[in-house]
Amino acid sequence: MSLSAFDRAYEQLHSRWPALTEAQDVPTPYGPTRVHVYGPQDGRPLVLLPGGAATGLAWFANAPALGARYRVHAVDLLGDAGRTERRGIALKTTADLTAWLDAVLDGLALARTHVCGHSYGAWLAAHYALRAPQRVDRLALLDPTQVFAAFRPHYLLRALPTLIRPSQARARAFLAWETDGAPLDETWQRLYAAATTLSGRKIVTGARPRTTGLHMPVLVLLAQHSRAHHTAKVAARARRRLPHAEVAVLPGATHHSLPSVAPEELNDRLLHFLR
Repeated sequence: MSLSAFDRAYEQLHSRWPALTEAQDVPTPYGPTRVHVYGPQDGRPLVLLPGGAATGLAWFANAPALGARYRVHAVDLLGDAGRTERRGIALKTTADLTAWLDAVLDGLALARTHVCGHSYGAWLAAHYALRAPQRVDRLALLDPTQVFAAFRPHYLLRALPTLIRPSQARARAFLAWETDGAPLDETWQRLYAAATTLSGRKIVTGARPRTTGLHMPVLVLLAQHSRAHHTAKVAARARRRLPHAEVAVLPGATHHSLPSVAPEELNDRLLHFLR
């Protein structure tokens, strides 16, 4: 059987990960979850949660640096594109998502871990850290959406065509607009564009997390030119709600250019925070 455009891009992006990367399918009550694992067996665990339609493979440019020190676990999110399957308990609420992630960590035998999420993955990471703070050592939120502020209306307006009548061309045009023509990785662009057209995606969203309840070390790393929200306002709000957190801005970055475009500074920031 011939592979779909998404499957081809998925396999090609998987080949960009280090050769020793393991693809693990972790059983959960919500269905088997695909996790891409790389790094030393005795390394401290680091769970990476991607943005919507990005899959866990989106961290391909970060895995070599992060996996030199940590045992990286990059997750294909439940309800989104990737190799994670919905099978078993129905996915309906934020509580279902955090319960699923709890089961993933159980299946990986991770009693405690660092957690890093981007965009929608950061929203999920914050909710999970509130649900199970005893399991999260350090929490990194990369240009988090729906955590400290709502989306910009103009961002939602530009995204609307890809939601109402999804096509690969519309998805690519949206990426080009948000990133202001930044040189995005071609394979990842093809994967993202194909992911937006897949039937069966069910992205669960909900209320913003009560971030004042986050008491572990937190890094909020914002994209300078993000069009998803107003960076300066989000930074100010994050500092007010989390006075103990490290809040910083990545120069030149946009929302969708993370985490793969010019990853060196992002990797350095994460490694410094996690140490």
